[in-house]
Amino acid sequence: MPRRRTVLPPSQSQRAELGSWYAAFPGYLRAQCHLAENSVRAYERDLRRFREWLGGRNATRLSIRELADYAAWLSKLQLAPASIGRHIVSLRMFYRYLQLEGVVDENLAELLGSPKLWERVPHVLNSLQLDKLFACPRAPQPAWRRDRAILELLYATGCRVSELAGIKLEDVHLGENYCRCHGKGKKERLVPLGKRAATALEDYLQQERPTFVAGRSPAPTWLFVSRHGRPLARQRIWELIKRYAVQAGAPADVSPHWLRHTFATHLLSGGADLRQVQELLGHANIATTQIYTHVDQRRLKAVHARFHPRA
Repeated sequence: MPRRRTVLPPSQSQRAELGSWYAAFPGYLRAQCHLAENSVRAYERDLRRFREWLGGRNATRLSIRELADYAAWLSKLQLAPASIGRHIVSLRMFYRYLQLEGVVDENLAELLGSPKLWERVPHVLNSLQLDKLFACPRAPQPAWRRDRAILELLYATGCRVSELAGIKLEDVHLGENYCRCHGKGKKERLVPLGKRAATALEDYLQQERPTFVAGRSPAPTWLFVSRHGRPLARQRIWELIKRYAVQAGAPADVSPHWLRHTFATHLLSGGADLRQVQELLGHANIATTQIYTHVDQRRLKAVHARFHPRA
């Protein structure tokens, strides 16, 4: 019988050395992988959970079977398949970093499989729900012009809420009806602005924003600010969308991403090319954009009826 391998616990010096790699990992994600700050924080949270599971063991001495035990442990926590998949991706990234630094010879985490994810059709709002949502911000509510501009811009551009929070004044060009969005991995893209979004933005910039930033030095550069002139946080935008969704009678679980889904779905329903929608959304892979083709079956039926010889 083969002898069972004895794994010694890491020494104090080894723990300290590995601890330095844990601490340096976020810097690698930012500098070498060019990940957004939200992604870096997600990887850090996942790595903390991995260290919780380790319980003091040496991560560089684990076998593939032990790493598989970690994936099984995640399943026992009743995490969603998407969350388990992200934890495994985080682990692969960490071991890739250790491999690049010469700490481990091979990345065993690459052998871990991700859980099978069901393809989920994104939630979208119909035209009536959108009209009710856009009508919610109105006088005498405080900052209603800003909030209406936020709703219009999310739907007009399809940008993520983190991208919206990061837009600066210099990114908006109302004369040419476009704005610059800063996406994941520090990628930039230009997105056209519709008339309603441009009008709402101009109204906010002329009527409200000057009051919000009055007396602030230096003058804030962010497009959307609080009534005290501070940058509007991503979490605050989430809260605003939730509040107006309740007022509009929209589904309780509506989120800013629903407007992004609605933007893409309505473009495809109107006949936009899939590649164009991919570019507007800032997707690196067109497979990510293809999920929107499953939302509006009426358009597919119409195309079939028009072009198929035996339709």
